[in-house]
Amino acid sequence: MADRVTVIGWDGSPLTATARAALGAATLVAGAAHHLALPEVPPTAERIRLGSLALAARRIAAHRGTAVVLADGDPGFFGVVRALRAPEFGLEVEVVPAVSSVAAAFARAGMPWDDAQVVVAHRRTLRRAVNVCRAHTKVAVLTSPGAGPAELGLLMDGIHRTFVICEELGTERERVSVVTSDNAPDHTWRDPNVVIVIGGPAGAADGGGWIAGRDPGTGPRGWVQPDEEYGGYGGGLGEGETQLLRAAQLARLGPRVGDLVWDIGCGSGAFATEAARAGAAVIAVDRLSDACARTDTAARRFGVQLQVVQGTAPHVLENLPEPDVVRVGGGGAAVVSAVADRRPQRIVTHAATRDEAELVGRGLSEHGYRVECALLQSVELDTRAWTETERNVAFLLTGELLRREAPR
Repeated sequence: MADRVTVIGWDGSPLTATARAALGAATLVAGAAHHLALPEVPPTAERIRLGSLALAARRIAAHRGTAVVLADGDPGFFGVVRALRAPEFGLEVEVVPAVSSVAAAFARAGMPWDDAQVVVAHRRTLRRAVNVCRAHTKVAVLTSPGAGPAELGLLMDGIHRTFVICEELGTERERVSVVTSDNAPDHTWRDPNVVIVIGGPAGAADGGGWIAGRDPGTGPRGWVQPDEEYGGYGGGLGEGETQLLRAAQLARLGPRVGDLVWDIGCGSGAFATEAARAGAAVIAVDRLSDACARTDTAARRFGVQLQVVQGTAPHVLENLPEPDVVRVGGGGAAVVSAVADRRPQRIVTHAATRDEAELVGRGLSEHGYRVECALLQSVELDTRAWTETERNVAFLLTGELLRREAPR
């Protein structure tokens, strides 16, 4: 095992005395090509160009001498420190940090970033990174080849965002550009780069926040809100939108950050808004223009980001991006079947009769979903006299995809 392993962050500024001393004593230096070209790298040191971190870590672990790993920005923030400290390598490291590329990008933009979401985009995680950009008003994306600004812009189709693209930060070729998301695919961007994605109203608390990222305490407490919170925007709630049914649907789907939720037959926008409050990206679909307007109003009132699409299912679904979970609030078995063809992880819907529930359940089973069905009954009581004021009964159906498919 190496006698000593020092990880040095590099942000383009001169190395500190501590970093120079560690680098001057190194017998092995690992880093990207521009790191290995630094004049402070000893000419006699073994050099490893970082590609696979696992391979580099094994070579460092087997090295007899003093090793230094050079990395851009803060190596402890989505950086090499986590990989080097993995149990299989047994490496104890000392870290000399630098300004992270995310901090540098926001500094170039002159913006605070304690309220930003930060995501890493690789080819395999690009879709989830895009969903975070759909759902949140300020996101920093650490990109990679094949998952850069152009690809982000293409997948943001239909959603307007502003991109602040910071290329090769800390180098002589540094460049900061501001473009709209739809124009990003028209350019060629240099790696490495950080993309700040901005859109929607700012939600910063007065005097600053208390937690990094999105404040979980924003808005009223509770997964779902009382029906009257959504019933005053031009109409009442539909039969599948009652508060307790929404709570059960939300619990079955479990929307989370990085997910894309479809809400088909969004009605008042109650479920779509509550799924967005959970941090997921949401596309709300309805054939009626007044339902789309109510959904947009509800989202604005609760300060969440979602996309509203007017159209009739199942045809309108054909051009929508792939969902993770779906609520079908209207359209019956035909729409549920069309949704199942897109292979989301979970589907939830409701039925008014047992025959309708059986028809939907059989369709889900034929598509390879494990089906659960429960008869839900809720009774509202006037607690002044403890008398019944309202009764709702519905069959709640959940389909969970049985075969584990490759992540999209």
